[in-house]
Amino acid sequence: MKSIEAGERRVANIHDASFTPFVYPDGVAMGDSILQLDEDRPLGEGFHVYRMPAGMRTRSHRHNGHEQFLILEGELHESDGTILRAGDLVFYRDGSEHNSWTPTGCVLAVHIPSAETPLE
Repeated sequence: MKSIEAGERRVANIHDASFTPFVYPDGVAMGDSILQLDEDRPLGEGFHVYRMPAGMRTRSHRHNGHEQFLILEGELHESDGTILRAGDLVFYRDGSEHNSWTPTGCVLAVHIPSAETPLE
């Protein structure tokens, strides 16, 4: 097996790494932020860690591809009334629509194959 060369691996710890503020394509920033190691993908696409501050509500959106996420910390309330907590693994089918709100703040490990379509 060949050894891993410099630049072939990136490592960040979610507890002390710098997250990048997420700015929507229309220039709106809502306080959420992302830790993403794959610099070849647009911010928020592919695999990343997503942090929402307490009291934040996401924009309503439609998924373009299946979304999957694992709640690592906190609590997330979905637009249909479902409450998700740390340890919950969630799958949203391509084309599904929703928004989310967190009363306490939360951290999610997320995989989104492509940008979401805003509904607002």
